[in-house]
Amino acid sequence: MIQNLDLPEYQHQITCKAEQLWIFDIIRKKYVLLTPEEWVRQQMVCWLSEQYQYPKSLMQIEKRHYCHRKVKRTDIVIYDRKGKPFMLVECKAMHVSLSQEVCEQAFLYNQTLQAPYVLLTNGISYALMSFSENGFAFLEKIPEFA
Repeated sequence: MIQNLDLPEYQHQITCKAEQLWIFDIIRKKYVLLTPEEWVRQQMVCWLSEQYQYPKSLMQIEKRHYCHRKVKRTDIVIYDRKGKPFMLVECKAMHVSLSQEVCEQAFLYNQTLQAPYVLLTNGISYALMSFSENGFAFLEKIPEFA
């Protein structure tokens, strides 16, 4: 379950309940089942907050929203200091490739949120896009948090 990712190692509180591993989510302030996707999500929260100084207080995990009349949940939404979505982060398990389907899922979610940045990751690789009225562009660097 816990695999090395292409990210720095971070210390997490992990416990075993009913023969399953649970990880403490520092944003939601509770233990959640440690799935491969959750492992990537928790590592990304640490990486973005420690490496890029994205405030944890402006992060929301599994943000619920409606898209085409269906309830959806985004893995991580980071807000700017004015409360507007700044970045949508879609996390996948390590074995899931960042395919066209994954991109389309994130684009669909971002139709509702309208974040200027979308980051897709499986913990091994990532794809970062910026959005504007003119469309989208792939970026190589994580944007600074202003």
